[in-house]
Amino acid sequence: MDRLDAMQLFVRVAEVGSFAAVAQQLGVARSVVTRRIAALETHLGVKLIARSTRQLSLTSEGAAYLERCRVILNLVDVAEADVAHDQSRPRGRIRASVPLSFGLRRLTPLLVDFSREHPEVGLELDYTDRRVNLIEEGFDLSVRVTSRLEPGDIVRRLAASRLRVVAAPSYLDSHGVPATPRELAQHECLGYAARGETQSWHFRVDDRPEQVHVRCRIAANNGDALMAAAVAGLGVTMQPDFIADDYIADGRVQLLLEDFIAPDMGVYAVLPSNRHVPHRVRVLMDYLATRLAPGVGDEPHPR
Repeated sequence: MDRLDAMQLFVRVAEVGSFAAVAQQLGVARSVVTRRIAALETHLGVKLIARSTRQLSLTSEGAAYLERCRVILNLVDVAEADVAHDQSRPRGRIRASVPLSFGLRRLTPLLVDFSREHPEVGLELDYTDRRVNLIEEGFDLSVRVTSRLEPGDIVRRLAASRLRVVAAPSYLDSHGVPATPRELAQHECLGYAARGETQSWHFRVDDRPEQVHVRCRIAANNGDALMAAAVAGLGVTMQPDFIADDYIADGRVQLLLEDFIAPDMGVYAVLPSNRHVPHRVRVLMDYLATRLAPGVGDEPHPR
């Protein structure tokens, strides 16, 4: 039994909380994972994981062993990263989650260039707008475009994105042009991922933040879909610049409420907590920060 492999497998099972999920991540049968954990327990002479029909839980010995495994595996990662750094040739595989529209429009060309420059680094990309669980789903990092980070998020800011409020000329001819954010309450709006009939859009009025509740005629979890609805004259939408600017430039939509600029959103690389960041992942983050905008370094989001 390879002890480091066994430690890595145990840590993954402990963090994910499921033999089946880990087996799916690794592309092996569930029985393979359970046998390897059982062999580790036999080697150590203690029970690490208490199994039930519904969930897994660590024994007291398992919890203590988990923390020691994390320390040891982090030291191994650091040692390997130092060697890779000295050789100036990052290598290995990076599994990343990237947002759909921003990923296709801005990140894909950069990731293609990165892959050309670093042929020994493999990329596995999942294009989705949902917030992934990095540890449970086995991602090395995710890229998120957001104005609100979760407490405890470990992030590196890569760039900023400004929000635009827009509508098609045909819609404005029929419904009028809103002069202030509050007038949006009288308009048909197209909102991002609303969970009900209303949602809030944020502005600055007289240099103070103001929240405006809008009624969403159409709600969707993709900005390109909402922009298509806006171009069709169905309402007003608020979209990030990387989606809206091309439509504004060619006149398909008109920029609104320029004097009430909504807060910028950050473009962040989000990292798994309590793990050493491999050299290849740092190289990728440096590359994206350089190509997108100046970065500001890794930082935990305050609670």
